[in-house]
Amino acid sequence: MPLTRIALRAGKPVEYRKALTESIQRSLVETFNVPKDDIFMLITEHEAGNFVYDNQYLNVERSDDLVIIQITLNNTRTLEQKKTLYKRMADELAESPGLRREDVFINLVEVLKENWSFGNGIAQYAL
Repeated sequence: MPLTRIALRAGKPVEYRKALTESIQRSLVETFNVPKDDIFMLITEHEAGNFVYDNQYLNVERSDDLVIIQITLNNTRTLEQKKTLYKRMADELAESPGLRREDVFINLVEVLKENWSFGNGIAQYAL
């Protein structure tokens, strides 16, 4: 069950944001075996002064189209699965909505299964 937070500069059209979420979900389904209907994503848009980043950190040339993707998920994936996800997501986002690979920043936050409640005040994965 991933929870995905997507941060980007304000001003992109609805179609662009929809393409982001669809590409990210497709990547998660294909590489992490996430069910297609297991989709929980939050998009936040930021004005230029509230979206601060280094445009050359680690020799990656970033533009103002940078998208920061943070995914909270269970700590059950291998290093190889994570590497596969990073590549697949950059490829998917390059295809649609046409994002440069250099502008795809991904961060995984791993948690224990019992740290989720999907509703009703129940820790569904802890049962």
